Amino acid sequence: MNAAWRAAYRRAVRSAFATVPFYRERWALDGRTDPVLVPGRTGTDSGAAALAEAVHKIVDLVPLAGGTRRIEPNRGLGPVLRKARAVDGDALVVVLGGDGLQPPADLPRGVRCCVVDPDVPSAGVLAELSAALRRGRRVIAVGDDKQLAVFAAALPEERAYRVESVPRRELDTMDTGPYGVLHDPVLGYLGALEPCGRWHLDWPRVYARPTTGGLAFTLLRQDSPRFVDVLPAGGVRGEIAPCPRHGTPVVLT
Repeated sequence: MNAAWRAAYRRAVRSAFATVPFYRERWALDGRTDPVLVPGRTGTDSGAAALAEAVHKIVDLVPLAGGTRRIEPNRGLGPVLRKARAVDGDALVVVLGGDGLQPPADLPRGVRCCVVDPDVPSAGVLAELSAALRRGRRVIAVGDDKQLAVFAAALPEERAYRVESVPRRELDTMDTGPYGVLHDPVLGYLGALEPCGRWHLDWPRVYARPTTGGLAFTLLRQDSPRFVDVLPAGGVRGEIAPCPRHGTPVVLT
């Protein structure tokens, strides 16, 4: 597996132990492995923590130097969407979700994005979508199966078939595609189903490893709140392996 990826993870662990209250206390008392921080203490689930527990103590996920407590469910969409579908600067990306969600900040330059509640899309949003389709712009909708179906039903029939749908999958609902993006409601977007048919991690930004509690994830580039070795709801079992075609990490469940 990529040595630079592993080194980035080890740096994230040591930084979290030195600067983030949640991990300082947890690993000092219980320990962890890989890397071991306190000799003789191996920790529960190799030091991984339930994501729900971490979110419950989100104030302690902020580094001592300060930072935001805001969870960003749309973090990471830009990089993984580019792997799932080609996205150019003329596209309109529609992220389906509830009210109050912030649009992703990492889409390609020039790509317009809006976050839409598929159950009650505003007249303004529908008008913008119709105008984009009339002008020949690509419209890409990202959501789970139900959201995509509800959203398509809200569009005029002659427009709906031209919207490109990208299914959003959680760790326990990964399928064989033909395309999709991998998502967690707290951690954001974690990877994408690539043309090789495998679920590739967004490895420059996300690290994952198997533990006795399931797959544990680390956001390598998020300063605050810091998520390091957290176990998403349900404790999804799986493996991380190199893709036979690309050599980069894929998720196997």
